This record gives sequence, structure tokens and C-alpha cells, in this order.
Amino acid sequence: MFRITDVAKNLLIINLMFFVAGWIFGEEQMRDLMALHYPASPLFKPLQIATHFFMHGGLWHLFFNMFALVMFGSALESKWGPQRFLFFYFVCAIGAAALHMGYTWYEMTELENIIANFKNRPDLEIYRQFIDFSGIGDIPQVKDLSNRISRGLTPQLIGEANSLMNEFYGLKLNVPVVGASGAIYGLLLAFGMLFPNAELMLIFLPIPIKAKYFIPLLMIGELYLGVNQFSWDNIAHFAHLGGAVTGFFLILYWRKFGSRF
Repeated sequence: MFRITDVAKNLLIINLMFFVAGWIFGEEQMRDLMALHYPASPLFKPLQIATHFFMHGGLWHLFFNMFALVMFGSALESKWGPQRFLFFYFVCAIGAAALHMGYTWYEMTELENIIANFKNRPDLEIYRQFIDFSGIGDIPQVKDLSNRISRGLTPQLIGEANSLMNEFYGLKLNVPVVGASGAIYGLLLAFGMLFPNAELMLIFLPIPIKAKYFIPLLMIGELYLGVNQFSWDNIAHFAHLGGAVTGFFLILYWRKFGSRF
């Protein structure tokens, strides 16, 4: 009979408490205080490094993460014991945040350079570079401006383009990351390494697939979505990958040098 293990249960309770706190104190207030913001954002606080992976963006986000925590986390905790499992969970969560912030730094630096180049030398190709890199070309407002700019830059259009770029940069600067997904992807990766022949199924694709095939396919999908940065996609895919990569190397380290837990 399946039994939820102690650490997995306590993590579940803490996540639920944070979610309920959002209802009580206000989701926006909790997000500004507890979600992880980019360090250059005025909303960033060091505390967020330790609190963001207890926050979630909605009921379904919470449900899927907690379902995975209970199912895969309990299996790993039974295998490793509570201390080792908890250590693994937190290290994967921090690793996820580190890779996400590293990629965000790359994005913000590129945007800053493109904006500065356009300001110094307004040019259609530089504007298109910004649109392509930011992935916002299919937004109606941006489409309209792009169509008008394609017919020739004027001082008015240059001003509108500068405003658009700065507005997007400001919005991007204050976009937070929330959720236990980074840690969860670390658990998924660990489960695939420890139980490679266990059969898993997606809810929308009820076909059993062995973990040793399912997990790599999942990671490839995350990498594809993370690199392409589609405008309709607001998921922090590099946080997912960061948790998985951290978990992978931590397990390799334990296999070679052992664990003190």
C-alpha cells in the first residue's frame, strides 16, 4: 500500500500553508515579498531565495507539483532516508534558482545592449533583433508597430520603438519565479536514475513509458521550450533544467564519494 513519507508530507503541508497565506494576505503582496525576483529588480530580497519554492502561481501549478512531490518524493525518501532526501530537495531548488537567474542575467544583458545600440543608432535591423530575441513579435501592439517601422523609421516611430523596448525591459525586470518545480524536476531525474525501469504515464497521454526514456524526453522538451522562449509560454524552463542538472551531479557525487547522511 502506498504511504506518503514524513518529509514529503511536511513539505506538502508547508506548500499548502503558503498557498493559503496568499488567499489571506493577498496574492500580489505575497508574490512581491516571497517570489524570487531578479537581483537588479527593486522587489528583490535575499529572503526570496529560500521562500520562492514554497510559492505557486495557481491551484493547478500547486496540484501538479505536490502530486509529483508525494509520488516521487516518497519513493526517494523511502530509498534514501529523510535527511538525505530533504538535503537533495533543497539543493535542487537552489540549483534551479541559480540556473534560472544565470539565464535571466544573459537575457537582461542582451536586452540592455540591444536597447543601447538602438538608442545610439536607430536602425531597423537592431529593432528586429530586439523583437526576435524577446519573442514578442506576435503581440498585436508589437505587430502594428513593426509593420509601420518596416515602411521606414521616422522620429515618431523611433520614439515609439524606444518606449516599447524600455517598457518590455521594465516588465521583464520585475517578473518573479515561483514554485517547487525546480526541486520537483530534481526528484524526477533522481527517480529516473534510481528506478529506470519504472513505468510512468502522462495524464493526457495514458501510455506507460519507462522512466529511463520518459525523463530524458521530458528534459529535451524543457530545453527546447527554454531556448525558444515563446511569447505564450511563461514557464521558467531553465529553473526546471537547473533542478534536474543539480540533482544529476549530486547523485553522481554521492555514487563516487558517498554521502554523510
